[in-house]
Amino acid sequence: MSTVERIMKKQLKTVGPSVSIVSAAKKMKAAKVGSLFVKKGKKLVGIVTDTDIVRRAVSTNKSLGKLTVEKIMTSPIRTIEGTQSVDDAQDMMGDLGVRHLAVTNSGGIVGVVSVRDLLLFYKRYAQSKISPEMAYSEPKIMQD
Repeated sequence: MSTVERIMKKQLKTVGPSVSIVSAAKKMKAAKVGSLFVKKGKKLVGIVTDTDIVRRAVSTNKSLGKLTVEKIMTSPIRTIEGTQSVDDAQDMMGDLGVRHLAVTNSGGIVGVVSVRDLLLFYKRYAQSKISPEMAYSEPKIMQD
């Protein structure tokens, strides 16, 4: 049984609560991540994701340069203990409807696991049922 701590990312990317959505999006792009933890002082108070930016900021037609991370972040942060199984993380994400979980060790956040991390984990262990020819074939267009 593989545990969450074996597949998590240990480098937490953070942003302050008063940072603009635009700045947060640029930081995500530069770091090639889909989430940033929101840090107020020494405490992590929330998480902002690419989905939060789209659903809670872009789609509202508000000025993205003035809208801050604090206004759209998800809080409290959803967590999973690092010793729990990868299957537990998948179940938790599905049940909670989230794509990122903070990983804890004795209650303290030590990493993050994303849906992409789970996908890559399962890809390594699942046997592909799609032949290489099928994966790259042109779709057929149906005519009426």
